[in-house]
Amino acid sequence: MTRIASTPATGRRAAARPWTRLADDELLRLRFCDLKLKVQDSPIAPRVRRLYRELDKRGVPFHPHVWFAEEWFSPDGIPGIAIPFYLAHPRLERLERRMMNEVEGGNANWSMRILRHEAGHAVDTAYRLRRRKVWREMFGPASLPYPSSYRARPGSKRYVQHLGDWYAQAHPCEDFAETFAVWLKPNSSWRRAYADWPAFHKLEFVDQLMSEVLARRPVVRSRAKIEPAETNRRTLADHYRRKIARFSRYTRTNVDQVLERVFTFEPTRQGAVRAAKFLHSERAVLVASVVRELDTDTYTVRQMLRMAIDRCAAMRLYVHGNRRDALRHARWMLARITRLYANRESPRLVV
Repeated sequence: MTRIASTPATGRRAAARPWTRLADDELLRLRFCDLKLKVQDSPIAPRVRRLYRELDKRGVPFHPHVWFAEEWFSPDGIPGIAIPFYLAHPRLERLERRMMNEVEGGNANWSMRILRHEAGHAVDTAYRLRRRKVWREMFGPASLPYPSSYRARPGSKRYVQHLGDWYAQAHPCEDFAETFAVWLKPNSSWRRAYADWPAFHKLEFVDQLMSEVLARRPVVRSRAKIEPAETNRRTLADHYRRKIARFSRYTRTNVDQVLERVFTFEPTRQGAVRAAKFLHSERAVLVASVVRELDTDTYTVRQMLRMAIDRCAAMRLYVHGNRRDALRHARWMLARITRLYANRESPRLVV
């Protein structure tokens, strides 16, 4: 079993790192290997230990090893989890937020959802589950080419809803990992929540499959680390140049047209609020209002709002008019794009 030691001096060690006091421009010049990051000294360590407890509680005799890298991933053939470097320290989280407008996995709930998902990939690799005929019949062939983007069907009940963007629909391997994550989550009540969904059969399959493998040792036990931050000589500046370029490849959709009717490209007054910031601050009110208006599920509305926030940030849109009118217009916008895509394919989503 993997052990992530609890380090009482974590805060003192983090504060002692000289790069924590650097300005953003100076920090961007550093290489990943210069940061000298260790999982056991970071805020993510308690969450990894929590993942291990959840696996133990389910009787899974396997703990995926973890390391810091540039992004979240679980590599093919290696039953481990790469965690993005910015979760190693609050200073790196602030940089990530400035560069990308959000921190993926930046709070305990979000990071646990991702860890459970990546644990699904690691368990799949460790026990070679995808090689089983029944696995392929349930989720599809894992050998399908992995897409750089995909179109989801928001109204589909053939897939569980765990991470955002209907991610289970991206690829059979993601479908399994998302289903595993829902199964693993404590007190998820998946039997009741998915009782009348076709996805229920996938959850039952995972439940039965895991009961069969629990008594066995993992077949793949490699402890290799792929692209670890500790040996990565790329600078943070180069990392963000590549990441921003990757996420900027976006085809204009009907969402953009709706947003342009509600917000403006030019600030209409001094101190005008960014549309993305406004939507984020009002997200609870907007989601609750549109869920009531359309009598639809919260997950779908949240994903539509997240899509709108991402596009507002990319398009650099501003709020115009007073806050009350802006909120009324935003409710119309969110209801409009939810109706637009609820029973159709979503805009193309980046994997």
